[in-house]
This record gives sequence, structure tokens and C-alpha cells, in this order.
Amino acid sequence: MDLVPLTGEPLALDLVNTRPATGDLLATPDDLRAWLGLQADRLPEARELATELTPADLAAVHAVREHTAQAVDHARRGTPPSATALESLNQAQRAAPAISELAWNGTSVTAVRRRAGGGGARLAAWLAEAAAELLADPAVSKIRQCEADDCVMLFLPAHPRRRWCSAARCGNRVRVARHYQRHRPA
Repeated sequence: MDLVPLTGEPLALDLVNTRPATGDLLATPDDLRAWLGLQADRLPEARELATELTPADLAAVHAVREHTAQAVDHARRGTPPSATALESLNQAQRAAPAISELAWNGTSVTAVRRRAGGGGARLAAWLAEAAAELLADPAVSKIRQCEADDCVMLFLPAHPRRRWCSAARCGNRVRVARHYQRHRPA
């Protein structure tokens, strides 16, 4: 399987999907930097945070990913997530509180949401907040796991007939395998 991170799902699912069946796409701070580059349009401080990542910051992101995965797994099935997972996501957000920072741009007042704290705490807080938004959204019950046999990726289908995390990745492999099974010599 291709080990390029899938992007385009809600940010919390993109984070959970960095742990495919074949390994960890966020194994090092450099991997996390690369993933942040892919998410830069959705994470307000991604470029700034990427420059100062440490192994401890990576561990904080791994913790948020694990608790998000646990909570999403329960929520999408309609069962209560563990209190530990929810509290851990809450603590990650509390560790770097967000404010709307006001500034004058020459013609009007602007507000940019910023977080206080160290780089890893801010990154974990942004990701925990994305998880909180997803978990509180009624659409969480529509999250599906890819139907390819060897894939554990999750997605939020925009169309009810969607079956794979990626039509180009898993969908194509499944179609090729079916074609082979139908046309192989007896």
C-alpha cells in the first residue's frame, strides 16, 4: 500500500488516518512536519509550529491521535466514548487556550484565532479541537471504514455509495482484484 497520507477528510479523520494498517505516517518529527505541510490551509499556525517540533511534541500529537481514534470509533457506532479519551482531548485543548487576537489592518479590525503555549501544546490543542468539533457533529455517525480488506482508513462519505477511502488507492485495487478473479484461467 502507498504510504502517502490521505488528506481531505475532516482534520481529525486525517489525523487518525496517519496510522494505516502498514505503519505510522507520523513516526518522526520530520514526518509530522511533512503532514503539517499538507494541512497548512486548515491549521492556522501549521508553518510556524512545524519549525519547532520535538519528539515530545510528536508524543503529544500521538496521544491526541489515539484518543481521537478511540472516541471516533465509539461515536460512529453510537456507543459512548470512554471518559478517559474525552477528558484527554479536553486537557489537550486546555493546555493551550485559544483567543481571538485583534488587530487593525489599516481599514478594519481583524480577529485571528491564536493559541497560547509551546508549539507541541498548541498543535495538540488545535488537533484536539478538530476532534471535538467532529465528535460533536451529528455526521460522526456516518463515518465509515474503507471496505478494502487490508485498509483501516476512515472517511466521511459525501455520497452514500462511497465505499473506499480513496477511489484511486483502494477502489482501484479492489476493482483490479475483482477483474482478475473473473478473468483468471481455471
